[in-house]
Amino acid sequence: MAKRSLLSPFKSAGYLFKKPKTLRYPFESKEPAQRYRGFHLNDWEKCTGCGNCADICPNEAINMVEISGLETKTGQKNERPQLDYGRCCFCGLCVDICPPGSLRLSRDYFHIHFDANTFVFMPKDEKTDKEKFLPPEQYSVLKASLSHRREEYEGFASDLRYALFEPDRIQMPEVAPEERKLSFVEQVIGYNKEEARREAARCLECKLCEEACPAHMKISEYIHAIYEDKPDESLQKIFEDNPIPSICGRVCMKHCEDACSLRLRGEALAIRWLKRYVADTIKDYKSTLEQKPAKPSGRNIAVIGAGPGGLAVAYFLTLKGHRVVVFDELPGGGGMLRIGPPLYRLPIESIDRDVSYIASLGVEFKFNTNVGRDISFEDLLKDYDALYLGIGTTVSRSTKVRNYEKCVLALDFLRDNKIGEKRTVGKEVIVIGGGNVAMDVAREALRLQNIQYSDEKVITKTVSLEDWDIMPATEEEIEEAKAEGVQFNPGWGPKEVHLDEKGQVKGLLCVKVKSVFDDQGRFAPTFYEEKEMFLEGDTVIEAIGQAPDFSFIPKKLLDKFEFTAMKKVKVDENGMTSIPGVFAGGDIVNTNLDAVTAIADAKIASQGIGKYLLR
Repeated sequence: MAKRSLLSPFKSAGYLFKKPKTLRYPFESKEPAQRYRGFHLNDWEKCTGCGNCADICPNEAINMVEISGLETKTGQKNERPQLDYGRCCFCGLCVDICPPGSLRLSRDYFHIHFDANTFVFMPKDEKTDKEKFLPPEQYSVLKASLSHRREEYEGFASDLRYALFEPDRIQMPEVAPEERKLSFVEQVIGYNKEEARREAARCLECKLCEEACPAHMKISEYIHAIYEDKPDESLQKIFEDNPIPSICGRVCMKHCEDACSLRLRGEALAIRWLKRYVADTIKDYKSTLEQKPAKPSGRNIAVIGAGPGGLAVAYFLTLKGHRVVVFDELPGGGGMLRIGPPLYRLPIESIDRDVSYIASLGVEFKFNTNVGRDISFEDLLKDYDALYLGIGTTVSRSTKVRNYEKCVLALDFLRDNKIGEKRTVGKEVIVIGGGNVAMDVAREALRLQNIQYSDEKVITKTVSLEDWDIMPATEEEIEEAKAEGVQFNPGWGPKEVHLDEKGQVKGLLCVKVKSVFDDQGRFAPTFYEEKEMFLEGDTVIEAIGQAPDFSFIPKKLLDKFEFTAMKKVKVDENGMTSIPGVFAGGDIVNTNLDAVTAIADAKIASQGIGKYLLR
């Protein structure tokens, strides 16, 4: 071993007078690799606050923080991810799981500070950087962390080819348009077990759907049970909030799917079809659910209307031990769903499955009973401790154009075809309207034409005030009608039904629409009177909306009801109207006009009735 000089330690003293050699970065930029993983960036305009990044982080380095003042809409939370860089290992899992693709890793990795708290902050993208959402100290740290990033450096961003979620849904098997339009066979075939489990596996369990669902169903839980091949558990979870899964699994308006985080760069989870899978898989609700009503309370509640709201309120109140009697003028349950959605969308047996189970719990149904004719509204008020109105909108509106008396009303048409004697239609049918009911009417008319004139050419067409961009029918309904051959004439309003010399319909004169709504958004159509179009046809069906029928309520009592500016029955936070003991929900209360919203109203009213009975 070589001996060291005694003067060696003093040689280092010479470096005291030399200029030090230091790392020039960050004072001089050094370009890292193209996909280098540095500090996070998050586009707040794209971010939904779903929290999938926090859920997947193996080091618990991400925490979702509520941001006050951040405006959100359906399918979003007012939360954004906060990163702790003392924990982050820059693995990129958070980027690969981000449904909207808002989160990425920049190539900026240099940060020096004596305060350890500065290594925890909420990332933002420079182009969406808004100081007002961040505390001053976090804002300054954020700006410092981004100061050396070059905008053209992509860093590590999400790529759908390698995403940790499946963007494409398992397609639902359906009867082809050319085949299904020839009969009333149910269009949707339904998932088998393997298809349902594969679709359920796509769920990220972010629960944005549950916030969007009016009934706040426990969607992620019942879908997780499907993935685990536990349909019994799934059905039990569904029935906690929704007692008509066979119905809703077919005709729900699926607000949940509109909020699904997967929809942003792929296809929303098929939540409605998964609910249907469970309802159709379980053959015996009663033995699976094993529900028993509570001890009889001695209280009696009358429900007018056996639609979704009436069925749901009867279900919830019966489980609490109350005696519930449901009155409906139809021969079976379902309300408007029994006569509205055609058989190819909602078969009668699917309705009866749900209704029969509710009846098995002890709910009494008095069908073919018209309140106002067979029993008075006043008698119900005297004989029952509380009353729930779930009457829906049962009267078809009319255009009242010249010769409108020759038109067929939508609800009469749908009712006869579903539970009565099927209507005879002409070879050229014109449907007035652009909503979902108009789509039902048009597609049903087309099927009748193909059955009644199997060897002849038939035409079904619609005409609507609304143009394509504001047509009220769902995109799904419109596309299915197109696929079956329905012809559309959007942006035209009916002016006169033309008759031949024998008084029979020969067509519809239409006028071009200038605008449908005024500057305040109110319905006030205007027209270009000089622009006319004549549609040939031998049958005209009006499907322009429905209204409720309050004729069963005596005027002295009806005058006691309060109504909103939208002409809806006004109820309080417990679902009670201005008449004590009378509760209401569904289409006469809200503007959503769908089954799941009626169920949500029923949940509120059932709790409100429980409070009222304890007064």
